Amino acid sequence: MSILFQKNNRLNIPNVLTVGRIALVPVFVIIFYLPFEWSYFASAFVFAIAGISDWFDGYLARKLQQSTRVGAFLDPVADKLMVVVSLVLLVEAHATTWLAVPAFIIIAREVAVSALREWMAESGNSTRVSVSHLGKVKTVVQMVAIAGLLGNPPDYTLHLVLASYALLYVAVGLTIWSMFIYLKAAWPELSSGE
Repeated sequence: MSILFQKNNRLNIPNVLTVGRIALVPVFVIIFYLPFEWSYFASAFVFAIAGISDWFDGYLARKLQQSTRVGAFLDPVADKLMVVVSLVLLVEAHATTWLAVPAFIIIAREVAVSALREWMAESGNSTRVSVSHLGKVKTVVQMVAIAGLLGNPPDYTLHLVLASYALLYVAVGLTIWSMFIYLKAAWPELSSGE
């Protein structure tokens, strides 16, 4: 376990934050199912903390030059776990096609791009499918939309719920667009016939 937290005999804060994000996932699920009105706000708050710590651990890893292979592996795992779990919970709570379809598209894209990145890394071309600016914008829009949906009951008369749905659909558009950019970048390797 010490490999997660140390580099050059120093405590590695970015890795601690990443592992903390993974540990927040079951806490998030428990809070989401609590039978109290405040559980909406609390689950959105935990989700927001996870999102902020994602940005913060990346910033610290670069600033403190504490990037590690373990951190590079765990960071996307932590991100995808929180997003996928939150979308699954929201689909159950809202029980509508209007949420199930975008959730499916977002989850399918995450799986496809993760597989593509792994395959490109094995072929030595991982830089072709590294995180783009568009991918970062997509992540921010997606996180805000999910936090908005988590923070409110599935009441379609609430303007914030409707705005969160609209943002989720913007995130889906960005999701599809960024996936095509990744596929286009990887296409020479994919179509090489080897």
